[in-house]
Amino acid sequence: MAKTNKQHINKKGGETMISNVLIIGGGGREHALAWKLAQSPRIGKLYVAPGNGGTRDIAENIAIEATDARGLAHFAEKNSINLTVVGPDDPLALGVVDVFQSRGLRIFGPNRVAAQIEASKAFAKRLMHDSDIPTAPFRIFRKHESALEYVRKHGAPIVVKASGLALGKGAYPCKTLAKAEEALAEIMLEHAYKQAGNEVIVEDFLNGQEVSIHALCDGKTSILLPTAQDHKPIFDGDKGKNTGGMGTIAPVPWVTDQTLREVNEQIVRPTLQALAKKGKPFTGCLYPGLKMTDKGPKVLEFNARFGDPETQSYMRLLKTDLLDILDACVDGKLANLAVEWNSCFAVCVVLASGGYPGKYKKEIPIFGIAEAEKIPSVVVFHAGTMYSDQLRTSG
Repeated sequence: MAKTNKQHINKKGGETMISNVLIIGGGGREHALAWKLAQSPRIGKLYVAPGNGGTRDIAENIAIEATDARGLAHFAEKNSINLTVVGPDDPLALGVVDVFQSRGLRIFGPNRVAAQIEASKAFAKRLMHDSDIPTAPFRIFRKHESALEYVRKHGAPIVVKASGLALGKGAYPCKTLAKAEEALAEIMLEHAYKQAGNEVIVEDFLNGQEVSIHALCDGKTSILLPTAQDHKPIFDGDKGKNTGGMGTIAPVPWVTDQTLREVNEQIVRPTLQALAKKGKPFTGCLYPGLKMTDKGPKVLEFNARFGDPETQSYMRLLKTDLLDILDACVDGKLANLAVEWNSCFAVCVVLASGGYPGKYKKEIPIFGIAEAEKIPSVVVFHAGTMYSDQLRTSG
């Protein structure tokens, strides 16, 4: 049965404001969101679809894939779900928000056209170019021969990216021409990311540290979350292939308030305004990945949802009821809400199966979770786990 908390209830106009919530996804981000939502005094029944081996302890896992929009909407109708929260990028790109909204169901996340800002890096780069939003100079290619000719003419260092969704692994910062040629071949000839590689962005390499910015948006108002820094390369020292993220810190101590104001004025607000002008007002979490250059912050890419593993750090820092925040975003009332954070730091370290982000074995038993959580201030969020006879890896 779904986990329920009815110990404390808020009332408005004499009515109990208990909410049944469905979280779409099955990673560490979704576990962290469920962990925080379970703490809300207003939470009723909490479901995660499909969930993982950790979410089963605080919510009810539902055997519906995150990309099955109609199946999820049917479940929400049948189970009196008051709010659905979308975690991953794929359901957003496929239009899960549009399906829910067409049935009058409340859901946190951008609709399919607004989610293009993540689903198509080519769309995002053109939007930034047209709106004078700072980003690296770039070219967009559909043919391998043209891209290869440009790369050889430009030289290294250079960055090659698949335009579509690639689980955070489709960007190749190439320090040598040989690596750039390998990246183009992998994306455009070997079709490593299938249709996601139909278009390729080749852009100038930017020097500086990367920072993740998250903005909660209700279509009119936006609120910046603390800064975070995601570490993508698989090995220490920024070596090896890029992953979906091997860890984060939040907040980033060297990012100043002045820099944050610049980010808001030069990047976040102009982006939201540009989307609104195109008839694509953004509701949900807008997450630009930035490079802090000597000429100021520049956008590397946009995401249309909470970051993973950034969310795991954010949920440890958040003081305000997450359910109140998500409700305000969906209802267009974010301007009425003050979001509070704990004045400390949170660090997330990802443990991954050997071989990741390439091929790796699955269904390996996992031990030591309970012992780890006995350490003060440690919480273990699951990603790629399942529970059969015992806790095992599933991805």
